Amino acid sequence: MAQQTLSTPSSATTTIGIQRKPSMLRSARFQENFISTVATLICLVGLGVVLFPVFWMLSTSLKSQLEAFKPPPPWMPNTFHWENYYDALTTNPFGVYFRNTIYFSLMVVVAEVVSNSFIAFGFARLRAPGRNFLFYFVLATLMIPGEVTLIPQYVLFARLGWLNSFKPLIVPAWFGSAYLIFLLRQFYMSIPKEYDEAALIEGASWLTIWYRITLPLSMPALGVVAIMSFIFHWNLYQGPLIYINDNSLFTLSLGLSMFQTPFGGTPWHWYMAASLVTILPCIIVFFLAQRFFIQGIVVSGVKG
Repeated sequence: MAQQTLSTPSSATTTIGIQRKPSMLRSARFQENFISTVATLICLVGLGVVLFPVFWMLSTSLKSQLEAFKPPPPWMPNTFHWENYYDALTTNPFGVYFRNTIYFSLMVVVAEVVSNSFIAFGFARLRAPGRNFLFYFVLATLMIPGEVTLIPQYVLFARLGWLNSFKPLIVPAWFGSAYLIFLLRQFYMSIPKEYDEAALIEGASWLTIWYRITLPLSMPALGVVAIMSFIFHWNLYQGPLIYINDNSLFTLSLGLSMFQTPFGGTPWHWYMAASLVTILPCIIVFFLAQRFFIQGIVVSGVKG
């Protein structure tokens, strides 16, 4: 009897041990590897979808004019026509277009970084009656379509004598952008206010606090603003199309549109070659400044 009684816990323990043995499908390592593999496959599919238009542009840019119009067009050209790039960039004065676009984009980037950071600092730090109402009013302008203000702005700039110049494209950037103001304000509110209080005790003004304390701590967010502003205005088409008439002031977006001809005569092999060259600066800027872009998206406070 005693021997039977002692053997019972042993058998129970063995049974419990067998029941608790995890299977391979339930193991944490298998689940982690499975999730990682599925995520990698999804990323690869998304990468293929995103890069397919770039591949098609590259393939078309190396085709002859006959192959570009051939139905259905081949995936790869029979002969690589690298001279298409030289012909496309010399048919029109793309050197002038690059110079104008660089000047216009950099001027707007400086204007938007300075103006939006200054306005956002006021909304985030200064106390004034109706501050929140003014901020909500600024955000409400995001819901106004650009087509609504297009004609009044054109009439205003025409009466000021600013047509056929970059002034209608650069000067408004000094008055802020609602989205960028919101982005920088949210970042400024994550910075401890003790910095401002300590600076005020030392006798610093709010202007000094802005450019000597807040701006150095906001480099990731300012980098995001600069990258977004540069890429947007580098590819801007509607503004230059409306306000610029002189060919010597054309930007790259207007220069690319000159390849389009009616009745199906567009030289697509030149069009794709010039388009690839024009997007290279945006790609280079993004990869060189991606550290600031990622920090601006991820960082929500001050690193200690």
